[in-house]
Amino acid sequence: MAERFSFTIDATDGAARTGRIEMLRGDIRTPAFMPVGTAATVKAMKPETVRKTGADIILGNTYHLMLRPGAERVAKLGGLHKFMNWNRPILTDSGGYQVMSLSDLRKLTEKGVEFRSHIDGSKHMLTPERSMEIQRLLGSDIVMAFDECPRADRPRDEIAASMEMSMRWARRSRDGFDTGGEHAARSALFGIQQGALDEELRRISADKLTEIGFDGYAVGGLAVGEGQEAMFATLDFAPGQLPAERPRYLMGVGKPDDLVGAVERGVDMFDCVLPSRSGRNGQAFTWNGPINLRNARFAEDQDPLDSRCTCDTCGTYTRAYLHHLVKSQEILGAMLMTEHNIAFYQQLMQAMRDAIREGRFSAFASDFRMDYLR
Repeated sequence: MAERFSFTIDATDGAARTGRIEMLRGDIRTPAFMPVGTAATVKAMKPETVRKTGADIILGNTYHLMLRPGAERVAKLGGLHKFMNWNRPILTDSGGYQVMSLSDLRKLTEKGVEFRSHIDGSKHMLTPERSMEIQRLLGSDIVMAFDECPRADRPRDEIAASMEMSMRWARRSRDGFDTGGEHAARSALFGIQQGALDEELRRISADKLTEIGFDGYAVGGLAVGEGQEAMFATLDFAPGQLPAERPRYLMGVGKPDDLVGAVERGVDMFDCVLPSRSGRNGQAFTWNGPINLRNARFAEDQDPLDSRCTCDTCGTYTRAYLHHLVKSQEILGAMLMTEHNIAFYQQLMQAMRDAIREGRFSAFASDFRMDYLR
């Protein structure tokens, strides 16, 4: 029988690592990209199509699911996996980031965050304990600790105070998760490092998290407007502050060139809405950079989206047809474009895993940037 949670590093190349996470619902190959299924669906894709692209795990969103259809209802219907027909691992975020970014009338205290729903204005309280309970009701495989994510441009003392509170919440998250009985016995809990762009604050955060002890560790508080240069500068030190024998997860990232740069710096896991959101808006990611299918130059282009891509969209449909679907706002356009983008991201992750295993990651990264950023 598979273990509750184990992480094996199979090969390294510089700071880059490739390996696998083993869980009861299946293995996750790392570096891993997790498509975002915000409201129990990766938008415009069937779960079986998401799996066919090569995704081993998807992300669900605590904030959205607690508001609609409600965590208790999902539990009553058999849990998130059964509800959405995805039988592999699911990571759920804690809801903290969405509370900060989407909700009105937030009131932040040591206890947690009181907020009004962006859907109907109803009042809710989200605490570390309630976040753990919601993620347990959903049946999450990888549960994220509840934290606060301040903007990186806030004064240092504010960021420090926020980080310290997030670390107290991390302890409460750990305690809340551990009371989860059968769910805690088969699932995993990740802590989230905070501290914005400050090396010392992130060191303190990492040390406090390590002292509490988690199955994996996330680098939080990046990709919130600081720009790629600042993000990479932080990733030059942040992953190395976390336990090397545990998975490192960079939350909410990112563009294909972000992923390559982060893997170079020792990150193992990613999630981002970008491939699905961009697909719905007519942008395709390719090995030669992103292209906008709304552009008139594609109206009679009979080439595939990307000649190097092995997805069904590229094997079946022309740029001209996709241009027509996008311009006509046909639902099929969003479906085909999203399928391609998710598949491209998974092919990129596989290419990175292969390059690390074969000891040629530096050359791969250089070649990738030459083609993608030209």
